[in-house]
Amino acid sequence: MSEKEKLVAIVGDANVSDTPEALEAYSRDESFVRQMKPQLVARPQNVDEVQQIVKWANRTGTPLIPVSSGPPHFRGDTVPSLGGVVVDLSRMKRIIRINRRNRVAMVEPGVAFAELQSELKKEGLRLPMPLCPRSSKSVIGSCLEREPTTIPKYQWDISDPLLCTEVVFGTGDLFRTGEAAGPGSLEDQWASGQAQTNPMGPFQVDFFRLIQGAQGTMGIITWATVKCELLPQIQKPFLVASQKLEDLLDFTYRLLWARLGDELLILNNFNLAAILAKDRDEIKALRDTLPRWVLIVCVAGYERLPQERVEYQEKDVMDTAQRFGVTPVIAIQGVQGSDVMEALSTVSAEPYWKLRFKGGCHDIFFLTTLEKTPEFISCMYQMADAAGHPGTDIGIYLQPQIQGRACHCEFNLSCDPGSPKEMEKVRHLFFNASKELMEMGGFFSRPYGPWAEMAYSRDGQSAMALRKVKGIFDPNNVMNPGKLCF
Repeated sequence: MSEKEKLVAIVGDANVSDTPEALEAYSRDESFVRQMKPQLVARPQNVDEVQQIVKWANRTGTPLIPVSSGPPHFRGDTVPSLGGVVVDLSRMKRIIRINRRNRVAMVEPGVAFAELQSELKKEGLRLPMPLCPRSSKSVIGSCLEREPTTIPKYQWDISDPLLCTEVVFGTGDLFRTGEAAGPGSLEDQWASGQAQTNPMGPFQVDFFRLIQGAQGTMGIITWATVKCELLPQIQKPFLVASQKLEDLLDFTYRLLWARLGDELLILNNFNLAAILAKDRDEIKALRDTLPRWVLIVCVAGYERLPQERVEYQEKDVMDTAQRFGVTPVIAIQGVQGSDVMEALSTVSAEPYWKLRFKGGCHDIFFLTTLEKTPEFISCMYQMADAAGHPGTDIGIYLQPQIQGRACHCEFNLSCDPGSPKEMEKVRHLFFNASKELMEMGGFFSRPYGPWAEMAYSRDGQSAMALRKVKGIFDPNNVMNPGKLCF
């Protein structure tokens, strides 16, 4: 029996593919990571099939590349480094349980944001989302990648909203993290009122942290619980504009300190235009009319006294704004705050907002603190100018995290994939700017592709420790080899 036939015996003939079209689709993405075709694509439907695939990979020494989101992919983590088999988890689409009392949802890795939000809405809940995720983005994939959400006041740990998980480690062993580890089965825990809300443990180790941010190098998640929030009854968004970013920072810090508003983020004019407009011409026109920086803050009221809650928060926001010399308004240059909130509350329309301007986009992102972002932005503009890339075509997204203790700083470099000359400019800018921003202190906590070598070459002790951990949970190095420091 061939290796393909063995996979077919596990997941069925219709769920194993080696057609040129299928292999080509997984051989590349929007990143600068080197193209490499997998040998096969397998699509399991349940945990038993996943476990059998991992055990088969250990017997045969075959690399496995877990993929839960649909295309387009942007970061190179789903492109094989050594060939192998892509484990496409898109068939695992069950929303297993929604528990309103504990505000928790349990989902499989193939569930996308729009699918989950639709079901949560029926229960009066919502899940804090990243900035306008693409329609094919997996909820679990986003949580595992620690993508920032737009509501910093509900983020108590960098791992939020991820809670408990079920994982098949690289050894083939099935493991449950946090409260889900037991005692008792999931059904026993549910019967006793538990809802898999506590991610810590079992024992004194937070095992889920070994999986989060690992880019599929430790194991494959088969379900996870995520922390949800109440669905607002009333929302009132405000836009605060400025030509200078520095004029918004103290005001933003004060809002975070007082925990005013739910959604709170800063976009430059290019990114706000890209999110709201439909095509390149509309983006250019809107970008040129908008102020350079816009802080978005939305106050909300829930099921108990919603109007009163919105009114007192609005008063506090206005009083705070007056102290810091800024003016929150409900519309700027024809852009309504309600339209902005509508865009932020759902997945991106097609085409994906990062691809609308030129058809391609390369992101540079890292963690810093909010007050340091002007230095990084100045550096990026200088390097873009030196590379011949127009600064007006750079999108910037600043997202306070963990109630303002950190800030996700992101630069979006739009480019035309059909222009080799332009792509070479952007490639040059991407690599050089990444190095320089890292030198300045940007913390690349999610080191995709070329960032991995830049990050781990600076910290050999951490790389050595991670390899020891990898040797425990994936001793045969079958899980996405070639990523991170593995």
